Amino acid sequence: MDLASELAPFSLSADLLFWAENRVGGLLEQIKTNVTEIHWRDAKIEKLTLELAYLRRMKFGVKSESLAAGTQGLFDETLAADLTACEARLAEKRQAAEMGPHQPPPEKPKRERAGRQPLPEQLPRVEHRHEPETCTCGQCGQALVRIGEDMTEKLSIVPAECFVERHIYPKYACRPCETLTAAPAVASIIDGGLAAPAWLAWVMVSQYADHRPLYRLERQAARAGGTLSRTTLADWVGRTGVALEPLWRRLAELLRQGTVLHADETPVQQLDPGRGKTKRAYLWAYRRNALAGELPIVVFDYQPGRGGKYVAAFLRDWQGALMVDDFAGYDALFRGQVIELACLAHARRKFFDLHQATGNPVAADALDRFAALYAIEATAKGKTVEERARRRKETSKPLLDALHLWLLSTRTTVAHGSALAKAIDYSLRRWPAIARYVTNGFYPIDNNPVENAIRPIAIGKKNWLFAGSEAAGQRAAAIQSLLETARLNGIEPMAWLIDTLQKLPSWPNSRIDELLPLKKLE
Repeated sequence: MDLASELAPFSLSADLLFWAENRVGGLLEQIKTNVTEIHWRDAKIEKLTLELAYLRRMKFGVKSESLAAGTQGLFDETLAADLTACEARLAEKRQAAEMGPHQPPPEKPKRERAGRQPLPEQLPRVEHRHEPETCTCGQCGQALVRIGEDMTEKLSIVPAECFVERHIYPKYACRPCETLTAAPAVASIIDGGLAAPAWLAWVMVSQYADHRPLYRLERQAARAGGTLSRTTLADWVGRTGVALEPLWRRLAELLRQGTVLHADETPVQQLDPGRGKTKRAYLWAYRRNALAGELPIVVFDYQPGRGGKYVAAFLRDWQGALMVDDFAGYDALFRGQVIELACLAHARRKFFDLHQATGNPVAADALDRFAALYAIEATAKGKTVEERARRRKETSKPLLDALHLWLLSTRTTVAHGSALAKAIDYSLRRWPAIARYVTNGFYPIDNNPVENAIRPIAIGKKNWLFAGSEAAGQRAAAIQSLLETARLNGIEPMAWLIDTLQKLPSWPNSRIDELLPLKKLE
């Protein structure tokens, strides 16, 4: 029924009726406009709330993505120590207030200690024996008899110390034939250089694995008695990097032999001397598939930009399945012989951030659905590829199909532009690549393996601030590739690098695979 019919019983004049219709019509239009504005305002507020909560969590909060975050973040150990100290001081203040100023403090109760883990067996032991001051009894003067001993173990360390390796080559002569015999000189990475392999390895590991810049190493070396200029250290780093480059190239060749790879990238700052500023470059990371049962390999590649041409140049004519994030630079590869795999963890992360910021129940429902898929992967860990494929087909695929239908139906009830809509749209936009992992037991579910490999570099780059040049960036990428691959294979990087630098100058190129930081297969 229209407005005129409703007003007819009141016998209003035509002018008054016309005015009422126009007035009410204008009010209805204004209400519709206000509703639209309120909708967009709420969406904007939700977006800003989510962004603010995310930034606060990145700066102050626990960065684990589990709903009940039980793990500590990078700097939580400092927070825990501060909280413990504060609680102890507060307990002392409260106790003092309860006891009064003239009463002695009560004895502290003995704290129950949990069982301490034994110290590593492989560490050498240095014994310190503590004998009594006298071997006679302090009561009767008789000789003491040993009946046993108590023993405690404490972890200790010897700080880095410099010493000089003196290489002596005795010379022997044959008097009858007047010939001279001596052992050949030990080959060195740097001809005529002062640094032994252990020193070079210490500098390389400190800079590229521990992310300590050379000026700090210069100070540390000076405290240990090795006064060397930063220029000399930089020269050694450059020469050692050139010597290790063939190992990096061979590692990249072995990586490209895999049929499934991970890829990711992180920005770094590179010095731009012409402008006196820095410009953005990128460190690309590629990792061998962790589900293939092969030895892990990580290769970093430093490039001046983020375009897809850099990925294509590194992979060359490689064919296979590539697990990546949502970056358009990879699209050209997927139009060729490369199969796209999308990261399920990235899709989950959109809902996780929303839930952390607002406690959205729809996001919580999505997280439960993602958790069910990851639970299946956990049960298939360590299984054969065939067994994993069977479990995915029988259990993961139905859950994944149900998740897809849930996303489609939920999206119709969600306002455009909201944070929840963006989270759903991200998953739907990449759904074919996200769901592809269930079609093959070799395919990974997410890109976490390569993100875990690149994360220490993303954190460590805050120490060295920027790369001095493109050549320096590529050298760092090569060395970090070798050290990170060693770590993933359970090989101590320092020990491996010392041994490699000793062998490398005289090692035949035909046996270069023996020097790679890969665990030897039994």
